[in-house]
Amino acid sequence: MDITELIKEELLKRCKESKDSDGFDFWEDHIKYVVENAVTLAKEYDADVEIVELGALLHDIAMPSNIGPREEHHIYGAKIAEELLTKYNYPQDKIERVKQCVLNHRGSQDLPRKTIEEEIIADADVIAHFDTIPALFSLAFKELNLSLNEGTEFVKKKLERDYNKLSDRTRDFLEERYSNIRKVLFNEQ
Repeated sequence: MDITELIKEELLKRCKESKDSDGFDFWEDHIKYVVENAVTLAKEYDADVEIVELGALLHDIAMPSNIGPREEHHIYGAKIAEELLTKYNYPQDKIERVKQCVLNHRGSQDLPRKTIEEEIIADADVIAHFDTIPALFSLAFKELNLSLNEGTEFVKKKLERDYNKLSDRTRDFLEERYSNIRKVLFNEQ
């Protein structure tokens, strides 16, 4: 079994345990979309696909592992990534590259992205929100108890912030899709 399959297996185990305890499925509701988008961007941008795939698989691993506060999941995730990759004898120089992807993926923080792989993980994490728009509406209405207008505005502003967090080339890559989402969901021309 290759390293990405071993890490995916470990991640899926943690996601299942987390879903069993709190009902949220990190894999089905977020991470699988990040992985798909990251691999697509890696191929499009001629990046290291293995580093990107591992970074995408591990970017949020601290959350289903229930380790550390949510706002520091990138820090704890980098530590978990190092432990897991070391366990499977992954080369140290590559471990460092994956760790940097995990550490610098958060779009809500202005973190430095020094490599194309780091940029891709951050972008793929954001694009995943465009893949799971119903979850954003669920958050707005079910969790935040917002009115129809408030919830709609919440989702619209969230997607706008996410779009603006993307790197320039990924923003260009996603421009038509984002425009179509705005037209269909928010009746914008």
